[in-house]
Amino acid sequence: MHDDILIRREGAWGVITLNRPKALNALTEEMCARIADALSQWRDAPDLEAVLIEGAGEKAFCAGGDIRWLYDTSREDPERAAEFFRIEYKMNSLIHHFPKPYVALMDGFTMGGGVGVSISASHHVVTERTMFAMPETGIGLIPDVGGSWFLPRLDGGLGFYMGLMGARASGADCLYAKIATHFIAGDALAGVREKLLAGSGARETIDAVLTEAASTPESQFEKDRQVIDALFEDTPDIASLVTKLEAAKDKADMQDFAEKQLKFLSRLSPSSLAISCALLNRAKGKAFDDCLRMEFRITKRLLEGSDFHEGVRALIIDKDKSPKWEPANLNDINPEKIESFFAPLGREELNL
Repeated sequence: MHDDILIRREGAWGVITLNRPKALNALTEEMCARIADALSQWRDAPDLEAVLIEGAGEKAFCAGGDIRWLYDTSREDPERAAEFFRIEYKMNSLIHHFPKPYVALMDGFTMGGGVGVSISASHHVVTERTMFAMPETGIGLIPDVGGSWFLPRLDGGLGFYMGLMGARASGADCLYAKIATHFIAGDALAGVREKLLAGSGARETIDAVLTEAASTPESQFEKDRQVIDALFEDTPDIASLVTKLEAAKDKADMQDFAEKQLKFLSRLSPSSLAISCALLNRAKGKAFDDCLRMEFRITKRLLEGSDFHEGVRALIIDKDKSPKWEPANLNDINPEKIESFFAPLGREELNL
């Protein structure tokens, strides 16, 4: 019944294996609920010292939530679809506040919901196979599952670059950006995992095992850092970002990068970009749970609109990669409409 997720005890450890390799270990509602149940039990278990979470197969840790289910369900019953986010965000909160070491083996695709089950870990392990991203603006959503909490905390312009553009980060980039704590070669990961689970779950023991196997590879983010900061740091709204990108086309050291970003920006949902930029700015300095509450207000309302359905249709269902956004242009964004996504939900607020 529960083959999609395997939850078990191994010595001093609780082990969670996301077990949908054919679906890149995408999270279902039941998987989120079972992780939450396990953490609630393990939090106070005196003989459990640490948790390890991993993905089955060789391609993905977790490539996100079950977007196809959300698409199908929200078209008929957006209120029901919003319950997925309610359950997922409650799980994210439990992970964030979990008092014991929590080790995430982020090997392979780590996107969207996969970021949510790993970003609050005490130990983030990446490999050369890691591909980390928050690509939600490409399907009419926002960088959620705590994205609004961790992205503004990244140095310089990295957070806005990743959150708005859905920029992909390699394992080396994650280490450089301080998203990850340890980079370990993929062929060494199984041995490190075995060594972890054979020992205690004490934080200093975990640190020693991971540090012994870790290395520091070269990062593309580090090479691009100067231009990323120049263009994405201090971004109060999308209009100012577009202005900076346009101006950068005339600068030899920024031209190629800026043109690439402008081309990609034109494919993203204007509404999602505007909402996401406002979200990342408002989330600065806020507590994790407050960020989740803000994200829930937005995602619940986005499920009731058209851009999410159109984005999923274009990229996942029909795969024509030609979404018809509403509105189609950033110039047509209504500030009052953007503001309405942040309004409290009353009795439907996310309670954590």
